[in-house]
Amino acid sequence: YTGAMCTLDGITLRLGGHVILDHASVAMPPKARVGLVGRNGAGKSSVLKMIAGIYEADEGRIDAPAGMKIGYLRQEAPSGSATPFETVLAAAEERAALLDEAETATDPHRIAEIHERLNTIDAHGAPSRAARILAGLGFPEDDQHRPLTEFSGGWRMRVALAALLFSEPELLLLDEPSNHLDLEAALWLESFLRAYPASLIIVSHERDMLNNVVSHIVHVDRGKTTLYVGNYDQFERQRNERQAQDAAMRAKQETKRRKLQAYVDRWRYKAHTARQAQSRLKALQRMAPAAEVFDDASLVFDFPSPKEVKPPLMMLDKLAIGYEPGTPVLSQIDLRIDPDDRIALVGRNGNGKTTLARALAGQLSPMDGRIKASGKLGVGYFAQHQIEELVPEDTPLQHMERVMPFAKPGEVRNHLARFGFSGDKVSVRISALSGGERARLSLALVTRDAPHILILDEPTNHLDVDAREALVQALAGFGGAVIVVSHDRHLLSLIADRLLVVDGGRAMEFDGTLDDYRDSILGAARSGRGKTEAAKAPAPESAPIKVDRKEKRKAAAEARERTKPLRKAIAEAEVDMKQLTVKRDAVDAKLLDAPRAGASDLMKQRGQLTRELEDAEARWLEASEAVEAAMAGVEV
Repeated sequence: YTGAMCTLDGITLRLGGHVILDHASVAMPPKARVGLVGRNGAGKSSVLKMIAGIYEADEGRIDAPAGMKIGYLRQEAPSGSATPFETVLAAAEERAALLDEAETATDPHRIAEIHERLNTIDAHGAPSRAARILAGLGFPEDDQHRPLTEFSGGWRMRVALAALLFSEPELLLLDEPSNHLDLEAALWLESFLRAYPASLIIVSHERDMLNNVVSHIVHVDRGKTTLYVGNYDQFERQRNERQAQDAAMRAKQETKRRKLQAYVDRWRYKAHTARQAQSRLKALQRMAPAAEVFDDASLVFDFPSPKEVKPPLMMLDKLAIGYEPGTPVLSQIDLRIDPDDRIALVGRNGNGKTTLARALAGQLSPMDGRIKASGKLGVGYFAQHQIEELVPEDTPLQHMERVMPFAKPGEVRNHLARFGFSGDKVSVRISALSGGERARLSLALVTRDAPHILILDEPTNHLDVDAREALVQALAGFGGAVIVVSHDRHLLSLIADRLLVVDGGRAMEFDGTLDDYRDSILGAARSGRGKTEAAKAPAPESAPIKVDRKEKRKAAAEARERTKPLRKAIAEAEVDMKQLTVKRDAVDAKLLDAPRAGASDLMKQRGQLTRELEDAEARWLEASEAVEAAMAGVEV
């Protein structure tokens, strides 16, 4: 045996007539914490299922230490009359068996062995550990003792996750474990996995989780697997360097190919040069193509910016909303939304985030209070159910034509192209699109009229890491307000500058950053406080004790309006910095193989790019400092 935690040796896997993995090999080091990454459909989940023994490879083999206890989260949610607490405790099979045996054993030596083993596995501490895991995943104490039949499928999947974590396998296999979680539970899970004592392999599109939990990355791409040392950010840097080198090698190879082909074309039919031409033709045929970097339309998001409307866009005054008369879900909500607001709705699932989002989108009428909005206001609302409501037999073009009945054909196609649907892709049936493509189409549908407020309820669930990054960049360039519900902390940290905690029947501003909120949630989990206490965590010491919230919001809105040109300059500088960095990295890759004669020109080119990059950085810093100074004392 190789000594690795797990080894894939020449694995070929075919599913539904398609080759998913093609002679893929990778050796994962002992005690590694591995993140499996790759585009949707690349085969990440298939790798986990093969390691778990659910799929069998067509060729090759998978090696793991003999007797290793492997735990895999299956997609079937537990059911029945058992409670979450009982279900989780039952996952400790050895403990349950020993306790049963202890009830009937009569041999004193065996009884002693049983109790010694129970002490070794801390059987007596198991109930409190099970309760802590369930609490971390969002189950208050009362809910832990309700029958599973009273919970939705998503909550029962949380019970399955809790049971798997409680069982502490030597190799933990997790496939998108945060899909059914809210931000609070996802934060707890990340903290739990960071402290997990054994090996794990996780498929996740959560950049922060991959950065904070894993020690290695396995990239699954076009049927192959490649191991990288480090977290996701380190993997991305290494991948970009490799792509730049591949691009340089491809350019160098193409030049050589053209020279060989030109010689062959010119001399192959001349008697005195035919032999030389023939040898060059063989060399041309032997040239293996360099690795190619493929552009992917799934990374295209381009939100149309709305026409200007004077602030505020919307005002909520003592708003009460709900579904049953006399029983509001949320009440006493005061909120002002301005054109450049970026607001994250946070709080446990079931507390009313989606209810508030629906009210803001005009899909839920107030029970009390009022919503005052500009007469020209446009709102785009994206919710997960919209993806499921797409007509499977229709095409993206047919969907868009229905919602843009008076638009010219070119306008319809141009809007689809903003989201990666162009050429033949507009005529593909919905049933043939991936989950990520359906999400992009849904976003295209809700932004067709360039809304002033974009409300996004879990927009990243069907997107891989690269597509999520593209979405973040598109939202950063969007010219309207954004209100988002998401458990993706990377997205929230880059997009949201205001947090609205939806909890206990209220929606209140959180005085602090996303990191402050994370600390309050994890602190509450460690100390055993309830979720309401976490939402009411104290503000940072620098926050004023008494503030006129309306006056401060008005001052902040005015300051943001004044700094709009500066914010645009920041965004432009960031784009320039990214593009110049990519160009400079490409030049660096060329320098690795450049002959001495050509290196001088490349060094000059690199120097020019460096100067332009420094200029962009200076512009970014100057504008950022100016915005910070203008907003000092008025941000809320």
